[in-house]
Formats: sequence, structure tokens, C-alpha cells
Amino acid sequence: MTTDYDLSEVAREQRMGGLGSETDTRDIRVIDLTDFEDRRAEITDQLWTAATEIGFFQLSGHGIPQQQIDDVFARTAAFFALPEPVKAQYPLVKANNAGWESLSQVRPSIGVPDQKESYQITRPHMAGLWPAADELPGFASAVLDFEHRCWTVAMRVLSCFADRLGLPREHFTAAHDPASPEYQSTLRLLHYFAVPAELRDVPGRWRAGAHTDFDCLTLLFQRDGQGGLQVCPGKEMQDQRWTSITPSSALITCNIGDMLTRWSDDLLPSNFHRVRGPGPDEYQGDRYSIAYFAQADRDAVIQGPRGVYPPVTAADFLTQRVRANYRPQR
Repeated sequence: MTTDYDLSEVAREQRMGGLGSETDTRDIRVIDLTDFEDRRAEITDQLWTAATEIGFFQLSGHGIPQQQIDDVFARTAAFFALPEPVKAQYPLVKANNAGWESLSQVRPSIGVPDQKESYQITRPHMAGLWPAADELPGFASAVLDFEHRCWTVAMRVLSCFADRLGLPREHFTAAHDPASPEYQSTLRLLHYFAVPAELRDVPGRWRAGAHTDFDCLTLLFQRDGQGGLQVCPGKEMQDQRWTSITPSSALITCNIGDMLTRWSDDLLPSNFHRVRGPGPDEYQGDRYSIAYFAQADRDAVIQGPRGVYPPVTAADFLTQRVRANYRPQR
């Protein structure tokens, strides 16, 4: 049930490394999830419009307490403040997407490592990868509770997309089972390094190069004043006109990933985004964010309602996508 991934996606990404231009004419919609069940039809319409037109949107009324979000950000900063030899005790296991890595992700769009470190939490694969209790007390339980709240929000959004695609409402929920050993959704804690003084006026530097996400749906938590995220709707846009997304500590920024694009028979677009370096007059310090990647369980079968693409397991899809994206470039 496997099929080679379309390498034209990588070719598109390689063309997305330029500075491009910026535009503020696109509307990144804020969608309120308050009273979700009573307003499901209205919310579904709003999500579908935002997802199909831009592929990015922001959520308010999502139900995750602000105090909990702030607490996890504090724990994120505490983790990355650990001495490097301590963090190195919990190294990334690539096959399981779990653990810590630093300056290791190279995007085809820019060819140099993203200026960040990250710590991935994937539920079934965390044995031996949690910080010790004397290093970060209560860390694992707090982060796992937050991860589950993210799952709840993501499944609500995906249930709306299932409705519009003519799939059973719980179709995507069944494919993202936190109790399954095949679960591969990931919570990623991110730390983008402060800009060194000698590089603050150097143009064209990226904290994360242009890319699309591999998953179904990404939930991104940001901090007020720590900007840089930009989106370029349309995978084949030649003019590379980027729109900045204003960071908000209270909103969740969401985007569609490649997996859902395939699952929706290309109705829901996975669009390029990047994190640009700050300008001379912008905040130059450490930037923290937290991303939840809802990606279907390894044994889930991905096939859209119209059968545009042959069926593929989520495990094979991600393997092909990663290999295509990170194969050595000649």
C-alpha cells in the first residue's frame, strides 16, 4: 500500500528560499470555538473557508486555560535552560520523533540549519527521554496533560473537516488514538536562539526556512511580541508574497499539513510558511513557541473520499515525505 512521494514538492520547496516580498492584504481569520457543539455548523463554515482560502487561521475560545499555556511555556524555557550535557542525555530518536535536537534541521529551501533547538514529545516513545524529577519537577505530567488538551482541540477542528468532506464525523479522531502504540502525533517545544549582536543587521537570515508541515493539522502556540512567522498561500506561487502572522499568547495559530491535503483529495491546501529573522528594530531575543502536530497513527490508512490518490498508511506517507524532503541534495 505504498507509493513514492511526489518529488515535485521538494523542487517547489527548493525554490522558496528567497527573500520575496511582504503583503498585509491577506486576512488571517480568527475563529471563535466558544459553544462549539451549539455552533458547530457555523464554525465548520468558518474553518472551511479559512482553510481552503489561506490554509492558516487562528482560534479563540479553544478551551485551554491561559494559565496552563503560560505554565507550559515556563516549563519549556526551563527545559531549554538546562545545560547542554543534560539535554544531550535525552537525544532525538528520529524513528520515533521523540527527544531533543539542536541546529540539526536543514530545509531544502535554504540549505542551512534552522536556528533553533527543539524537544519532541510523542506519547508511546518517551521511555528514557523525560528530564529527571530533580532536573524539572512535574515536567512530564504537566506537558502530557497539555498535549492531551491540544489533541482535543485538533480533533474538534478535524471533525468539522470530516463533516465537509462527507466522511464520518469521528473519522479523523479514530485515526489519532492517544492510547494506541501506533500514535505518532507530536508536541514540539521550540526555542529559537537570540540573534547575536554582530548579525542583527544582516538581511536574509531565517530562524526556520520555508516549508510545509507533514501532518494533518498543526496547532501553534506563540508569545506576544515574539514574531517572525509568515505564510505564502499557494504552493506554486512564483512571486513569493509573504504575510506575517501577528503572534498572540491567547490565540492558537493553525495550518493544514500535507497529510490532510492528500486525505482531502487536495481540497485543503498545505501552504508554505517560514520564521524570518527579526528586523533591526524588532525584538532580537530568544523566541519560544510550542507546536502540536496532529498526524495520523502509523497504521491509519489515508485515502480521500474521491480516491484521487491510492491508499497509503500514515507511516509510509511520513517515511516517504521525510526521505524526499531530506535526501542529500546534489
